[in-house]
Amino acid sequence: MYLIDTHNHLGCDNFNSDRDQVLKRSIKLGVIKQIMVGVFASEWQHTIQLAQQHPSLYVACGIHPMYIPSASQVPQTLELLTQLFRQPEYSAKLCAIGEIGLDYYIDNYDQEQQQQLFKLQLEIATEFQKPVLLHVRRAHADTIKILKELKFKLGGIAHAFSGSYEEAKEYIKLGFKIGLGGAGTYPQAHRMHRVLEQLPLDAIVLETDAPDLSPVTQLGNRNSPEFLPEICQQLAKIKGISAELLAEASTQNACELFNWNLNNL
Repeated sequence: MYLIDTHNHLGCDNFNSDRDQVLKRSIKLGVIKQIMVGVFASEWQHTIQLAQQHPSLYVACGIHPMYIPSASQVPQTLELLTQLFRQPEYSAKLCAIGEIGLDYYIDNYDQEQQQQLFKLQLEIATEFQKPVLLHVRRAHADTIKILKELKFKLGGIAHAFSGSYEEAKEYIKLGFKIGLGGAGTYPQAHRMHRVLEQLPLDAIVLETDAPDLSPVTQLGNRNSPEFLPEICQQLAKIKGISAELLAEASTQNACELFNWNLNNL
Protein backbone atom coordinates (compact mmCIF):
# COMPACT_ATOMS: atom_id res chain seq x y z
CA MET A 1 0.00 0.00 0.00
CA TYR A 2 1.64 3.22 -1.22
CA LEU A 3 0.59 6.63 0.07
CA ILE A 4 1.37 10.29 -0.62
CA ASP A 5 1.10 12.87 2.14
CA THR A 6 -0.08 15.87 0.13
CA HIS A 7 0.21 18.38 2.96
CA ASN A 8 2.45 18.54 6.01
CA HIS A 9 4.91 20.82 7.77
CA LEU A 10 7.80 18.40 8.20
CA GLY A 11 10.19 21.31 7.75
CA CYS A 12 9.00 23.13 10.88
CA ASP A 13 10.85 23.23 14.20
CA ASN A 14 8.67 20.50 15.73
CA PHE A 15 10.65 17.94 13.71
CA ASN A 16 14.16 19.35 14.17
CA SER A 17 15.19 16.64 16.64
CA ASP A 18 14.04 13.59 14.67
CA ARG A 19 13.13 14.61 11.12
CA ASP A 20 15.33 12.02 9.43
CA GLN A 21 13.99 9.24 11.64
CA VAL A 22 10.39 10.27 10.94
CA LEU A 23 11.12 10.27 7.23
CA LYS A 24 12.69 6.81 7.36
CA ARG A 25 9.77 5.38 9.34
CA SER A 26 7.27 6.99 6.97
CA ILE A 27 8.93 5.48 3.89
CA LYS A 28 9.06 2.09 5.58
CA LEU A 29 5.30 2.35 6.20
CA GLY A 30 4.62 3.12 2.53
CA VAL A 31 4.50 6.93 2.54
CA ILE A 32 6.54 7.30 -0.61
CA LYS A 33 6.14 11.03 -1.26
CA GLN A 34 5.43 14.04 0.94
CA ILE A 35 4.70 17.68 0.22
CA MET A 36 6.16 19.99 2.86
CA VAL A 37 4.35 23.31 3.04
CA GLY A 38 6.16 26.55 3.84
CA VAL A 39 3.87 29.30 5.14
CA PHE A 40 6.49 31.85 6.21
CA ALA A 41 8.89 33.53 3.79
CA SER A 42 11.67 32.95 6.32
CA GLU A 43 11.28 29.17 6.00
CA TRP A 44 10.80 28.80 2.24
CA GLN A 45 14.43 28.33 1.22
CA HIS A 46 15.18 26.08 4.19
CA THR A 47 12.23 23.84 3.28
CA ILE A 48 13.38 23.59 -0.33
CA GLN A 49 16.90 22.70 0.77
CA LEU A 50 15.51 19.93 3.00
CA ALA A 51 13.58 18.54 0.05
CA GLN A 52 16.69 18.58 -2.12
CA GLN A 53 18.33 16.21 0.36
CA HIS A 54 15.55 13.60 0.11
CA PRO A 55 14.08 12.16 -3.11
CA SER A 56 10.66 11.60 -1.53
CA LEU A 57 10.15 15.22 -0.41
CA TYR A 58 8.53 18.04 -2.38
CA VAL A 59 7.61 21.60 -1.45
CA ALA A 60 4.78 24.10 -1.71
CA CYS A 61 5.44 27.72 -0.75
CA GLY A 62 2.94 30.50 -0.23
CA ILE A 63 1.68 33.29 2.02
CA HIS A 64 -0.83 31.82 4.45
CA PRO A 65 -3.91 34.02 5.12
CA MET A 66 -3.29 33.75 8.88
CA TYR A 67 0.31 34.94 8.56
CA ILE A 68 0.16 37.88 6.18
CA PRO A 69 3.21 40.15 6.57
CA SER A 70 2.86 43.86 7.21
CA ALA A 71 1.63 45.94 4.29
CA SER A 72 5.12 47.31 3.68
CA GLN A 73 6.52 43.77 3.48
CA VAL A 74 3.93 42.26 1.13
CA PRO A 75 5.47 43.42 -2.20
CA GLN A 76 8.94 42.08 -1.42
CA THR A 77 7.49 38.84 -0.02
CA LEU A 78 5.55 38.28 -3.23
CA GLU A 79 8.70 39.08 -5.22
CA LEU A 80 10.65 36.54 -3.18
CA LEU A 81 7.97 33.92 -3.86
CA THR A 82 8.13 34.68 -7.57
CA GLN A 83 11.92 34.46 -7.60
CA LEU A 84 11.85 31.03 -5.95
CA PHE A 85 9.79 29.64 -8.80
CA ARG A 86 12.16 31.23 -11.32
CA GLN A 87 15.14 29.28 -9.98
CA PRO A 88 15.89 26.32 -12.31
CA GLU A 89 17.58 24.41 -9.48
CA TYR A 90 14.33 24.48 -7.48
CA SER A 91 11.96 23.50 -10.27
CA ALA A 92 12.13 19.77 -9.57
CA LYS A 93 11.05 20.24 -5.96
CA LEU A 94 8.57 23.15 -6.02
CA CYS A 95 5.30 21.49 -6.97
CA ALA A 96 2.64 23.99 -5.84
CA ILE A 97 1.81 27.43 -4.45
CA GLY A 98 0.42 27.11 -0.96
CA GLU A 99 -1.00 27.14 1.39
CA ILE A 100 -2.96 30.17 0.28
CA GLY A 101 -6.58 31.21 0.53
CA LEU A 102 -9.05 32.90 2.86
CA ASP A 103 -9.63 32.58 6.59
CA TYR A 104 -12.66 34.36 8.04
CA TYR A 105 -12.46 32.41 11.29
CA ILE A 106 -9.54 34.30 12.83
CA ASP A 107 -10.08 37.45 14.89
CA ASN A 108 -9.80 40.89 13.28
CA TYR A 109 -9.21 39.58 9.79
CA ASP A 110 -8.93 41.97 6.85
CA GLN A 111 -11.17 40.48 4.18
CA GLU A 112 -10.06 42.82 1.41
CA GLN A 113 -6.37 42.24 2.14
CA GLN A 114 -6.80 38.47 2.23
CA GLN A 115 -8.69 38.45 -1.06
CA GLN A 116 -6.16 40.68 -2.80
CA LEU A 117 -3.22 38.55 -1.66
CA PHE A 118 -5.06 35.38 -2.67
CA LYS A 119 -5.63 36.76 -6.16
CA LEU A 120 -2.02 37.84 -6.54
CA GLN A 121 -0.78 34.38 -5.58
CA LEU A 122 -3.21 32.74 -8.00
CA GLU A 123 -1.63 34.91 -10.69
CA ILE A 124 1.83 33.66 -9.70
CA ALA A 125 0.54 30.08 -9.86
CA THR A 126 -0.82 30.76 -13.33
CA GLU A 127 2.47 32.30 -14.46
CA PHE A 128 4.41 29.20 -13.40
CA GLN A 129 1.67 26.71 -14.24
CA LYS A 130 1.41 25.30 -10.71
CA PRO A 131 -1.60 23.97 -8.79
CA VAL A 132 -2.43 25.56 -5.44
CA LEU A 133 -3.01 24.25 -1.92
CA LEU A 134 -6.00 26.05 -0.46
CA HIS A 135 -6.53 27.05 3.16
CA VAL A 136 -10.20 27.97 3.61
CA ARG A 137 -12.18 28.56 6.78
CA ARG A 138 -15.69 30.05 6.74
CA ALA A 139 -14.90 31.45 3.31
CA HIS A 140 -15.76 28.80 0.74
CA ALA A 141 -18.21 31.01 -1.17
CA ASP A 142 -15.68 33.81 -1.66
CA THR A 143 -12.86 31.37 -2.46
CA ILE A 144 -14.91 29.65 -5.15
CA LYS A 145 -16.07 33.03 -6.49
CA ILE A 146 -12.47 34.27 -6.86
CA LEU A 147 -11.31 31.04 -8.53
CA LYS A 148 -14.13 31.46 -11.06
CA GLU A 149 -13.51 35.17 -11.56
CA LEU A 150 -9.84 34.59 -12.32
CA LYS A 151 -10.70 31.55 -14.44
CA PHE A 152 -8.05 29.58 -12.58
CA LYS A 153 -7.54 26.36 -14.54
CA LEU A 154 -4.67 24.58 -12.78
CA GLY A 155 -6.61 23.10 -9.88
CA GLY A 156 -5.02 21.96 -6.66
CA ILE A 157 -6.21 20.73 -3.29
CA ALA A 158 -8.85 22.05 -0.92
CA HIS A 159 -6.67 21.30 2.09
CA ALA A 160 -8.16 20.03 5.39
CA PHE A 161 -11.60 20.26 3.85
CA SER A 162 -14.42 20.81 6.32
CA GLY A 163 -17.13 22.26 4.10
CA SER A 164 -20.34 20.81 2.75
CA TYR A 165 -20.72 18.29 -0.04
CA GLU A 166 -22.17 21.02 -2.27
CA GLU A 167 -19.03 23.10 -1.70
CA ALA A 168 -16.84 20.09 -2.37
CA LYS A 169 -18.62 19.59 -5.70
CA GLU A 170 -17.85 23.20 -6.67
CA TYR A 171 -14.15 22.68 -6.03
CA ILE A 172 -14.18 19.41 -7.96
CA LYS A 173 -15.79 21.17 -10.94
CA LEU A 174 -12.89 23.64 -10.84
CA GLY A 175 -10.33 20.84 -11.03
CA PHE A 176 -9.54 20.55 -7.31
CA LYS A 177 -9.05 17.48 -5.18
CA ILE A 178 -10.43 17.30 -1.66
CA GLY A 179 -7.72 16.94 1.00
CA LEU A 180 -8.69 14.72 3.93
CA GLY A 181 -6.73 13.93 7.06
CA GLY A 182 -6.88 13.29 10.76
CA ALA A 183 -9.83 15.57 11.52
CA GLY A 184 -12.12 13.24 9.61
CA THR A 185 -11.24 10.24 11.77
CA TYR A 186 -13.02 11.50 14.89
CA PRO A 187 -16.42 9.97 15.76
CA GLN A 188 -18.00 13.39 16.29
CA ALA A 189 -17.03 14.66 12.80
CA HIS A 190 -20.47 13.78 11.45
CA ARG A 191 -20.62 16.28 8.57
CA MET A 192 -17.17 15.27 7.35
CA HIS A 193 -18.25 11.64 7.44
CA ARG A 194 -21.32 12.42 5.32
CA VAL A 195 -19.15 14.30 2.81
CA LEU A 196 -16.60 11.47 2.69
CA GLU A 197 -19.32 8.91 2.04
CA GLN A 198 -20.48 10.90 -1.00
CA LEU A 199 -17.15 11.94 -2.48
CA PRO A 200 -16.08 10.13 -5.65
CA LEU A 201 -12.78 8.30 -5.22
CA ASP A 202 -11.16 10.28 -8.02
CA ALA A 203 -11.61 13.49 -5.99
CA ILE A 204 -9.81 12.43 -2.79
CA VAL A 205 -6.22 12.96 -1.71
CA LEU A 206 -4.83 12.20 1.74
CA GLU A 207 -2.78 14.40 4.03
CA THR A 208 -1.62 14.68 7.63
CA ASP A 209 -1.04 18.44 8.16
CA ALA A 210 1.61 17.26 10.63
CA PRO A 211 2.42 18.29 13.30
CA ASP A 212 -1.25 19.34 13.67
CA LEU A 213 -4.55 17.44 13.36
CA SER A 214 -3.48 14.05 14.68
CA PRO A 215 -5.86 11.16 13.88
CA VAL A 216 -8.07 9.73 16.61
CA THR A 217 -5.65 6.81 16.99
CA GLN A 218 -2.91 9.27 18.03
CA LEU A 219 -4.91 11.62 20.22
CA GLY A 220 -2.58 13.86 22.21
CA ASN A 221 0.51 12.99 20.16
CA ARG A 222 2.37 15.13 17.66
CA ASN A 223 0.97 14.34 14.25
CA SER A 224 3.41 12.84 11.78
CA PRO A 225 3.50 11.69 8.14
CA GLU A 226 4.10 8.19 9.50
CA PHE A 227 0.48 8.23 10.73
CA LEU A 228 -0.90 8.53 7.19
CA PRO A 229 -1.56 4.75 6.93
CA GLU A 230 -3.67 4.98 10.10
CA ILE A 231 -5.59 7.94 8.65
CA CYS A 232 -6.16 5.97 5.47
CA GLN A 233 -7.44 2.97 7.44
CA GLN A 234 -9.86 5.10 9.47
CA LEU A 235 -11.22 7.08 6.52
CA ALA A 236 -11.64 3.96 4.40
CA LYS A 237 -13.66 2.36 7.19
CA ILE A 238 -15.96 5.39 7.32
CA LYS A 239 -16.37 5.34 3.53
CA GLY A 240 -17.05 1.62 3.55
CA ILE A 241 -14.19 0.58 1.30
CA SER A 242 -10.84 -1.12 1.79
CA ALA A 243 -7.81 0.91 2.86
CA GLU A 244 -5.98 -0.49 -0.17
CA LEU A 245 -8.58 0.94 -2.54
CA LEU A 246 -8.50 4.37 -0.89
CA ALA A 247 -4.70 4.40 -0.89
CA GLU A 248 -4.54 3.44 -4.55
CA ALA A 249 -7.07 6.09 -5.58
CA SER A 250 -5.58 8.91 -3.50
CA THR A 251 -2.06 8.15 -4.70
CA GLN A 252 -3.16 8.10 -8.33
CA ASN A 253 -5.06 11.38 -7.85
CA ALA A 254 -2.02 13.09 -6.35
CA CYS A 255 0.21 11.85 -9.16
CA GLU A 256 -2.18 13.19 -11.77
CA LEU A 257 -2.40 16.56 -10.04
CA PHE A 258 1.35 17.04 -9.68
CA ASN A 259 2.33 15.31 -12.93
CA TRP A 260 4.25 12.55 -11.18
CA ASN A 261 4.79 9.24 -12.95
CA LEU A 262 2.81 6.63 -11.06
CA ASN A 263 4.93 3.86 -12.55
CA ASN A 264 8.15 5.31 -11.12
CA LEU A 265 7.07 5.56 -7.47
